[in-house]
Amino acid sequence: MGTPSDRAHLAERVEQLLGQGLPLTIVAAGDPVLRHGAQPYDGQLEPALLARFVEALRVTMRAAPGVGLAAPQVGVPLRIAVIEDPAPVPEEVRLARGRVPQPFRVLVNPAYEPVGDARAAFFEGCLSVPGWQAVVARHAEVRLTGQDEHGRALDEVFTGWPARIVQHETDHLDGVLYLDRAESRSLSSNQAMAERWAQPTPEEAARALGFELP
Repeated sequence: MGTPSDRAHLAERVEQLLGQGLPLTIVAAGDPVLRHGAQPYDGQLEPALLARFVEALRVTMRAAPGVGLAAPQVGVPLRIAVIEDPAPVPEEVRLARGRVPQPFRVLVNPAYEPVGDARAAFFEGCLSVPGWQAVVARHAEVRLTGQDEHGRALDEVFTGWPARIVQHETDHLDGVLYLDRAESRSLSSNQAMAERWAQPTPEEAARALGFELP
């Protein structure tokens, strides 16, 4: 638990951000806030301010657009993230990636652990690393624990693309970017992705670029 002055500073920081209007500015890679573990949330924000901050995260995520956003990505070092995925993808992509719609939800102090040994590798991007994507092998199934914004316990198993989303966002809260876990030879610009690697799976990219898949 931080000191009273630390807690007051965080609340003031959030008030200042919200006062600048929405959507919030997304912090880019290179900012130290993305490389330090975020503080556990233990009531640093009053309920009304927390609700406003969560709504700001939702607006910012949707405007980007993205399927998840962690508090450090807007410069706030608290273990809070939001996820939402309407999954507007073709059927072949849905089947290959296990990408199914996810409703909006808030993750407070989330942590995950693998369920089984299976791993899945797909191209992945990040709002804090704009313009690029890379293949990341992640656990195919994870158990997520934590709380929601009302303090209610979360204990749920995620599979497929939803499992990828919760791992990506929880990693942000630990100071980890997807690039830390990526196959470096797979790094591709968004233009290259659109022109070459839009297939449902990265097998063709792996052969052409020279990296292995799990």
